[in-house]
Amino acid sequence: MIEIIDLSQEIYEGMPVYKDLPQVKMTIHNAHEEWNGIRNPATKTPAVHKLELGEHTGTHVDAINHMEIQHKGKSIDTMPLSMFYTEGICLDFSHKKLKELIEPDEIEKACSKADLKINQGDTVLLYTDHYRTHFNTANWGIGPGISISCARWFGEKKIAAFGVETMSPGVSGISNREVHHICGEMNFTHYENMVNLHRLLGRGRFRFIGLPLKIRGGTGSPVRAVAIFENK
Repeated sequence: MIEIIDLSQEIYEGMPVYKDLPQVKMTIHNAHEEWNGIRNPATKTPAVHKLELGEHTGTHVDAINHMEIQHKGKSIDTMPLSMFYTEGICLDFSHKKLKELIEPDEIEKACSKADLKINQGDTVLLYTDHYRTHFNTANWGIGPGISISCARWFGEKKIAAFGVETMSPGVSGISNREVHHICGEMNFTHYENMVNLHRLLGRGRFRFIGLPLKIRGGTGSPVRAVAIFENK
């Protein structure tokens, strides 16, 4: 038997998005009443929705070409699928406060406490409890994040990706821009806006899947991220 834990936010009109990114719009494009020939129906039942949203909406992964101008061409559709299908671990940083940085020595301590090791090709998820505490509040955009040195440390570990609950992997105005640059330079990526990470704590390693849409030239993509445990 396997257990699949959903790590993804819902996508809906009016949901919070990062700064000046496109707002989500969702309208009924075709209704069943229309298809059934009913004129002027009192209500419309969706048969097809029209979605308007940015690539970096909800739980999503960044492409390398998003990180900096010199990575033009390294779009989401060119990245190997093996980057999005990995082993994963989740580390507890729920003690971190708003805008606090996570440093490499803290990652090592969290690994030691959880009796986990970061392997090459892993996806490392960082639980801060920011989603359950601050989602859709005034503090949603100012959560904790990794430091510049932590991003480089991850790159040296040759991980596939790391994931956070917040809207940005670093702290805006402190480390976020540089974290993106390092990801591009060292060819790894990150997931943002993750949920349910508390359900992964204390359970060891798992299979992580966060497959993106195959968007030609895309700078990122929403994903349906999941953690899979095989219960023997």
